[in-house]
Amino acid sequence: MADLSTSYMGIQLTNPIVVASSSLTGSLDGVRNCAAAGAGAIVLKSMFEEQIAAETRQLSSYAELSEHGEAYDYLQGYGMELGPQDYLQLVKDAKQAVSVPIIASLNCVSSDRWADYAAKLEAAGADAIELNVGLMPTRAKQLGPDIVDQYLQILHRVKKQAKIPVAMKVGPYFTSFANFADRISHDRAEAPAYSVGWFGRNNETGEITWRGVDALVLFNRFYKLDIDVDKLELVHGNPYSSSEEIHYTLRWLSLLSGKVGCDLAGNTGIHDGRDAVKALLAGAKVVQICSTLYLNGLEQIGKIQEQMEAWMDEHGYRKLADFRGQLSQVRSDQPKDFERLQYIKLFSDVY
Repeated sequence: MADLSTSYMGIQLTNPIVVASSSLTGSLDGVRNCAAAGAGAIVLKSMFEEQIAAETRQLSSYAELSEHGEAYDYLQGYGMELGPQDYLQLVKDAKQAVSVPIIASLNCVSSDRWADYAAKLEAAGADAIELNVGLMPTRAKQLGPDIVDQYLQILHRVKKQAKIPVAMKVGPYFTSFANFADRISHDRAEAPAYSVGWFGRNNETGEITWRGVDALVLFNRFYKLDIDVDKLELVHGNPYSSSEEIHYTLRWLSLLSGKVGCDLAGNTGIHDGRDAVKALLAGAKVVQICSTLYLNGLEQIGKIQEQMEAWMDEHGYRKLADFRGQLSQVRSDQPKDFERLQYIKLFSDVY
């Protein structure tokens, strides 16, 4: 019988199906339901940086802050401490309620206080932390390297405080994603390129002082924007992905597998067992699912596992390691095929 067990960031999982951060995992009942449905691991609904900032501003409004700097500093600190308490309690309760690994999620756009929160999440019992970083580069004078540097700062400060594994969930919008993945994933004795301003001087002793990310989650699916032409207002687009959106994920899984110093998780466009198999063939350690659970119910977790087992039995594979990364670029005798879009070949075959 096929064995679906695997490891992710050094954590043992009974299967590679990870429930992604969403409202499905934002309560203790939701966590219990996902675990009962057979999830290999669960990423809790994200704690948002904006929520903490909003609570802090609300507390600050109760004092005459313009004349009392110390009071302002105190309330700012109190607000930042108070905000995550419910989330920390969810981590503690989830760890007591289920046996599957619990991954806390931080949705952040800066590195101001997330390192402190990460340490508290570790103390609360989280098995790992997923940094959900989505920076919108809307300022015309903001340079690309500066944006990448923010990702590196956030990771560096969290890794300095938390000893548990740290994953980073990112979108696909980088000028050179391969370079970004390489810089953020490897341990180093010096700062990644053009980051010495905040990291410090190079370490001449060779001691590892920069800790790379333990996993990259490819890719974050940002909310879609649409326009209602009748009401003349902005509205949300379709919040759910489809299997048609898996192709970009597969391309980068296959290009990065075996080249970066971290695990890879496939996310976006994974709806059934065949999609999950594709991601593993490309090199993913695990797959994260969300939209398919909203569309098909939590029982889809078990169906995906059954479909994967059936495929493995049909092809004679006993373990995931038997075929993981089989279709990655590093294992191909035609590696250039992974880099070309094949536009000319596609249309010359059609016409």
